[in-house]
Amino acid sequence: MRRLVVLASMMLLATSAQSSGVMAQQSGVMGTWLTQSGVAQVKIAPCADPKTGAICGTIVGLINPKGPNGNVVAPETVTDYRNPDPALRSRKMLGMPLIWGFKTGSDANTFEDGKIYNGENGKIYSANISLQPDGKLRLRGYVGSPMFGETQVWTRISQ
Repeated sequence: MRRLVVLASMMLLATSAQSSGVMAQQSGVMGTWLTQSGVAQVKIAPCADPKTGAICGTIVGLINPKGPNGNVVAPETVTDYRNPDPALRSRKMLGMPLIWGFKTGSDANTFEDGKIYNGENGKIYSANISLQPDGKLRLRGYVGSPMFGETQVWTRISQ
């Protein structure tokens, strides 16, 4: 009887360890994230074209977006009016690429040497991304060197 209890305990531990390994994989950077400012939801997934990087992110939701006049507008009507390129100012924000060009870093939850577009000021920055132990996403946008940049922390909305 004691042998049966020990065997059952070992099987339970093995199953538990296997489950937590699967959960760790599922809780990687892929999923939908709320930006630090709380105004956009970004879906991160493998890039459709590997030439554009290991991961890409597109805007899938906007919270109380404002138009050029500062008034709240419907999310599906918001355009990239802050873009310095006049030809891009009329593109819709929903579905717009926000991050791209990342290379896999030293581990599966770190990505480096990518680009991030800041829709709030119309500028593109170099960036690094890493999943933190607490499950938050750390993005470091910079010009030149990561030492001269700004860090944002995004919160997961869904897998």
